[in-house]
Amino acid sequence: MADEKNFPEEIGEDEFENDDIITLMSGDGEKIDFVEIAGIAHQGEFYAILQPVELLEGMADDEALVFHVTRNEETGDDKFEIVLDDKIIDIVFQKYNELLDNAQSGGEDEE
Repeated sequence: MADEKNFPEEIGEDEFENDDIITLMSGDGEKIDFVEIAGIAHQGEFYAILQPVELLEGMADDEALVFHVTRNEETGDDKFEIVLDDKIIDIVFQKYNELLDNAQSGGEDEE
């Protein structure tokens, strides 16, 4: 699927609290639980990297999806729309990987 990216295996679902679970409704009305991996801002827009709690058909256990997140001004609810644009998906994962690299190297002395 074009909207999936490989996701570092060292982050497991057991590291997340229930607060990190987001339930979205599929087009056919099925509720799907996702673990929020990261939130990424890009050019004034906000994107969420989400991984399904239970694997979706065709997905590997190290893949995640990118969603564009907007807020409904009237209700204050967040709206999640899956991103299908490979360019945006690549940018979001690049920024995520940079954040992950910075976090991992931040506490270590360089040789």
